Amino acid sequence: MNSRIVVLGAGESGVGSAILAQNKGFDVFVSDMSAIKPQYKAELEKRNIPYEEKQHTETLILNADEVIKSPGIPEKAPIIKALRAQNTPIISEIEFAGRYTNAKTICITGSNGKTTTTMLTYHILCEAGYKVGLAGNVGKSFAWQVAEQEFDYYVIELSSFQLDGMYDFRADVAILLNITPDHLDRYEYKFQNYIDSKFRILQNMTKEQTFIYWSEDPVIKAELEKREIMASQAPFIDTRCEIRDARYGAQYLIDTDELIFGFEEELRIKTEEITIKGKHNMYNSMAAAVAANIMGVKNETIRRSLATFQGVEHRLEYVATIRGVRYINDSKATNVNSCWYALQSMKTPVVLILGGTDKGNDYSEIADLVREKVHTLIFMGLDNKKLNEYFGLNTNCKIIDTDNLADAVKAAYDVAQKGDTVLLSPCCASFDLFKNYEDRGEQFKQAVKQL
Repeated sequence: MNSRIVVLGAGESGVGSAILAQNKGFDVFVSDMSAIKPQYKAELEKRNIPYEEKQHTETLILNADEVIKSPGIPEKAPIIKALRAQNTPIISEIEFAGRYTNAKTICITGSNGKTTTTMLTYHILCEAGYKVGLAGNVGKSFAWQVAEQEFDYYVIELSSFQLDGMYDFRADVAILLNITPDHLDRYEYKFQNYIDSKFRILQNMTKEQTFIYWSEDPVIKAELEKREIMASQAPFIDTRCEIRDARYGAQYLIDTDELIFGFEEELRIKTEEITIKGKHNMYNSMAAAVAANIMGVKNETIRRSLATFQGVEHRLEYVATIRGVRYINDSKATNVNSCWYALQSMKTPVVLILGGTDKGNDYSEIADLVREKVHTLIFMGLDNKKLNEYFGLNTNCKIIDTDNLADAVKAAYDVAQKGDTVLLSPCCASFDLFKNYEDRGEQFKQAVKQL
């Protein structure tokens, strides 16, 4: 009798997992507490994969030999508690798909910058002519690609939620960009729990694999002093000090106006040659370039790729200039540290739009930059109480309260002066008013275009 696999969640990840499980001969069942989108329902029906929606039927789920869980389903969900109580293994799509491919994997995580770094790494490998798939939080389902396509490489963006469901999976190259408080509502409001989750990216790695990281991130630095890292290390820095990689004898550093890569054949790239701007994007560019070099990409391809990459939608995305005011969509800034990077890159006075679902945010991280660069704060959430209490006490900014994005954009239009930037960089999750951060960003762009 075939082993039974139950897939919880029928989005991109879940449907991909179900397709791979069927492909490998498992008895598969898919269950989603929400309505399943028509395109995913069609894929399940086309393959005769049984499913249910708008419910979790325990008798059809608790008999699973193994469960593949969508990363969006929290541990506190009743069905997860029931599965845990009977010790049913619960894994992520990435863990499951990793069992069925021998492709090289570059896995990227961090509180901020992971999508840009993932897309840039993928761009470089594509430019090099590699047969490469894009998976995880971006691109298509990893499992779906393993089931129906053949790639030699995968570039995979990993959230902490995906890492939580990974046990035997091993990355060939692991990139950890930074760690700042995020998703604390999913981690018992304990920062260390979130840190431990991020470090799961290093599980099972040996000297044959490589760990790339920003060596001056204070949290990473402190954790490395406590942990034994088995992987070869390729740290990068942004000061002129000597840090050498044990495996390659290389040093990677960001000087004032150039990136310096101590590859076998040294590569230097002026920051002005790189299309994506800002200090944070130099970190992202550095990590992506080092990963590409480890995978054998030539220096000139890396240089050309950094000069042609167009960036990520909803991340410091220019929308329009109206009456001399620039509008920037940074809807992907779903935590405070992302907003910090956005504000740091601003060169003009700012009207800042904040708000959404608070995840246990500490706004003190951006207070100095708000005082320095922002003259008006506009809140747009269903509940702005915490924002009002913090910024009302800690800044002298004008504060405008709204409960929707259209009103927030109109208010920004009314207060912005020629030469200002209106920045949507919410610090918060989008689920109070929007489907996701993409929906929030699209609505912002639409509202700006209607001004």
